[in-house]
Amino acid sequence: MFEQIFTDSETASWVSRIKKQINPIIMQIEQTVLFNQAKVLSAFQKAQVSDFHFASSTGYGYNDRGREIIEQIYAEVFCAEASLVRPHIASGTHALALALFGVLRPGDQLLYITGSPYDTLEEVIGVRGEKGEGSLREFGISFDFVPLRDNRIDYEEVSRRITSETKMIGIQRSSGYAWRPSFSIAEIREMIRFVKEIKSDVIVLVDNCYGEFTEQIEPVEAGADLVAGSLIKNPGGGLAHTGGYLVGREDLIHKAACRLIAPGIGGEQGAMLGMNRNLLQGFFLAPHVVGEALKGAVFAAAAFEHAGLETSPRWDAYRTDIIQAVKWGSKERLIAFCQAIQAAAPVDSHVKPEPWDMPGYEDPVIMAAGAFVQGSSIELSADGPIREPYIGYMQGGLTFEHVQLAVMSVLRTMKQRNLL
Repeated sequence: MFEQIFTDSETASWVSRIKKQINPIIMQIEQTVLFNQAKVLSAFQKAQVSDFHFASSTGYGYNDRGREIIEQIYAEVFCAEASLVRPHIASGTHALALALFGVLRPGDQLLYITGSPYDTLEEVIGVRGEKGEGSLREFGISFDFVPLRDNRIDYEEVSRRITSETKMIGIQRSSGYAWRPSFSIAEIREMIRFVKEIKSDVIVLVDNCYGEFTEQIEPVEAGADLVAGSLIKNPGGGLAHTGGYLVGREDLIHKAACRLIAPGIGGEQGAMLGMNRNLLQGFFLAPHVVGEALKGAVFAAAAFEHAGLETSPRWDAYRTDIIQAVKWGSKERLIAFCQAIQAAAPVDSHVKPEPWDMPGYEDPVIMAAGAFVQGSSIELSADGPIREPYIGYMQGGLTFEHVQLAVMSVLRTMKQRNLL
């Protein structure tokens, strides 16, 4: 691959110019990595992590000291009262569902203020999907959302939509499958301040997927009551085989744990089946790995912009997650983009992804993920719904070098197919 891409002196010179162009942003990312690495290291030292914490538990999993240390460290790093970090949580959507079903009760309202939530939550909420599957709507929990105005929070409308039944406010940090900037921690802090002034007892849930360690503070520090995410994204550091997490208020974490296991048992059960080492080591590596993904996203944006494509965020924009969106403008170009990312992967590079009706999504979706962990999006991956304006979403990258090779491979593939 190196010979295919870099033997051309013009290409090599072009890559060199892009890297020089983005160097100031790279240096800023490295400062954030250093800060977050110090924070994680301090939490490990405070918890006195030892080799015996890597031991496996079976059966009920009572008194799994390694599991307790993992949750202590997550709570410490994310400045939360408590956490729930388990391989039994299958995805970020599952973590969010635990928060929703754990806290909300019949007659309550869930109000999303960052626009319509991510596609996979629509069936959880009951916006669409089959009846009888146990959505929030079937349990008598109502839902509403406030559309964004010019990609920003419509505070005037938010104030009108909050009622006495509004129990929980939902905030999606990442853009999801929307063409908008993701929300920074500073913006989330202002959202929380605003809604709490209107209704002080409202519970704020933040979907933190793709955002962990991209800034120096996290949503709990901005006032969030509950924060959810996936371990096969940022905090798993590429080593977690599966899992999700919740951090926040202790009473709310307990309710989510009761939903995961059973009332009266909560987080006291759950055998970790030998995963403690990977979860701990992955979390330790996470600040660095997230930094590599951020560097790759900046490089990708600069390279695609140089090729005349529209990107979000632009290469020099402030970043609060690892996602890089590219507007391809046609079905053929979006598919070619994802196929080229797959072809540049270390795993299943020979596989050619095609769009399919993926469970939880309204439109056919194409996904490229030649990853060591199935579906891991802290590893280099790309996906997008087959709908106009045909936006491809690239995220992850365990090493900056891999992302550079993949981006150049994409541009070469596009030119060979006369799509660019």
